[in-house]
Amino acid sequence: MFQENFSTMSPIHIYPITSPIHNAAQIEQSTKLLLAPLQASGMEIILTEDFSTYGRHNLQIIYVRTGGTEGIFKSLAEQYENITSCPIYLLASEESNSLAASVEILSWLEAKGYKGEIIHGNSNYIINKIKSLYTIVKAKNRLKRQRAGIIGKPSDWLISSTADYAAVRERLDIELVDIEIKELIEEYDKTKNYNAKIPEQLQPCNSRYFEGAIGIFNALQNLISRHNLSALTLRCFDLLDTIHNTGCLSLALLNSHGTPAACEGDVPALLTMMISEALFGQTGFQANPSRINPLTGEITFAHCTVPLNMISRYNYDTHFESGIGVAIHGELPEEDATIVKVQGSLNKWFCEDVTLLHNSYEKQLCRTQVILQTQSAAEYLLHHPIGNHHIILTGHHKATFDEFMRSL
Repeated sequence: MFQENFSTMSPIHIYPITSPIHNAAQIEQSTKLLLAPLQASGMEIILTEDFSTYGRHNLQIIYVRTGGTEGIFKSLAEQYENITSCPIYLLASEESNSLAASVEILSWLEAKGYKGEIIHGNSNYIINKIKSLYTIVKAKNRLKRQRAGIIGKPSDWLISSTADYAAVRERLDIELVDIEIKELIEEYDKTKNYNAKIPEQLQPCNSRYFEGAIGIFNALQNLISRHNLSALTLRCFDLLDTIHNTGCLSLALLNSHGTPAACEGDVPALLTMMISEALFGQTGFQANPSRINPLTGEITFAHCTVPLNMISRYNYDTHFESGIGVAIHGELPEEDATIVKVQGSLNKWFCEDVTLLHNSYEKQLCRTQVILQTQSAAEYLLHHPIGNHHIILTGHHKATFDEFMRSL
């Protein structure tokens, strides 16, 4: 799981609430015993009762030290609106009715429509939980005020792959920016005739489409700069008739550089990639489910582009449907992986830890092909899928991704 190291984390601010009828000395001793393993792990803890500062830090936690604190919390929440402006994490110990009070508080929060969660367990669980929460908060901060370009609108066949612009702005603070495809084509026409510098990471290529593919990459970079974009999705099939090339290589390069870039104008796929990059440092492989074996749970996913930094080796091919352009046939590590996808409204998502069994190559499928093992994902795709494209990540990330989505 990709998470922040404690050495790079800013202090964790913990706000204790305590009933006055409990023995103060005993509560202070219990507090030291609970927090000592956290501090020993390298976590910097700041205890403060100044709730006027709540919400100003990367991560804040309310420590419910005793029972009888439910009314205290309610009064604080009514006095300081900043308490309920973000998800509320309640740290509960195994003593002094701390957990019982936390359950009552969380029940009250949910009845009011606020998001919250109780952190309770042994020291290792609490440490890992806080580390995961910090990763989520940092990812949210990374996504704030990002601009994602939709170049040319979603492809006509993506009838379910649209996005709720208002919901995306409200819940992720991401602005979706519509850009006409003709602006990309005009930019390509301006840049295609000069000798473009080929990125060093690319293998030599003798395809007659290679120079044009690099021209598309340069044109997209210019649009990124002009519109101040952090990510983009491209209605790439429109390039087949207009400039007789494909965006496969461009998207592979952009994703390799950490700029989420989705195919076919698919906005939910792009949002999934943006969240994955912010959380785990990888944009992921956008692919179609091409075959499913309901009995074994084996699924073949395929697409004509893949981030070059996700694969162990690759060779060039043509785009599958058109037979032109420069596509990527890459091989991903045969190890733990994750399938993930969010809905365009962000109200629904799917995430499952899976195993990447092996890579494949068949001429009648898109060029990068992987076979995954996952019974639950097979059932999901055949009964309640979220669109066509899904994102494949290396490593297991379900727990953190689910936590992130629940926090929105």
